[in-house]
Amino acid sequence: MLTMEQLSRCFETDKSILEKYLVPLIKCFDRFEINTSERIAMFLAQVGHESAGLKTVKENLNYSAERLIQVFPKYFRNVSATSYARNPEKIANRVYANRMGNGPEESGDGWKYRGRGAIQLTGKDNYGRFAKSMGMKLEDVPAYLETPEGAIMSAGWFWDVNKLNESADAEDVEASTRKINGGVNGLDDRKKHYKKIRSIIG
Repeated sequence: MLTMEQLSRCFETDKSILEKYLVPLIKCFDRFEINTSERIAMFLAQVGHESAGLKTVKENLNYSAERLIQVFPKYFRNVSATSYARNPEKIANRVYANRMGNGPEESGDGWKYRGRGAIQLTGKDNYGRFAKSMGMKLEDVPAYLETPEGAIMSAGWFWDVNKLNESADAEDVEASTRKINGGVNGLDDRKKHYKKIRSIIG
């Protein structure tokens, strides 16, 4: 299915990190029928981009004021970006407020349910649906998503819910990216990952 040697060739990540993810990946592939070379390669390519080669499984929101205006323009039209700059918790509570099942800015839901996992699960609604599918309590999900198993299982769950095996079967990196990202952010990097990993998986 997937060997440690293959995984080490897929990502330029320390082997001691990758070793923690091999068993969760195999379990995930079995549970969500990610069971062909095309599906495995597409999953690893997308996860590789989203998690920087499995090096990070929680969202980094440590933005400068200038970057905040570039990345989240509509949330800082009438509010000073400077007062939020370099404050990840405050930024998350602002940009994720009143959507995806989250409460208002002061609820703290934006920070509590910020992007986590190998495919950045975001928002109280998504956390809740994932919790239900896994038979977990909602309050246990944030910590679980930061573990190797939780990071990979949440990515597999998202993959399954969004029928990403279909675009993987077609080897359509752009369609897969749109389902994950809502756009084509990082498309070139994802394509590069896919080409490399597809040659490794065979």
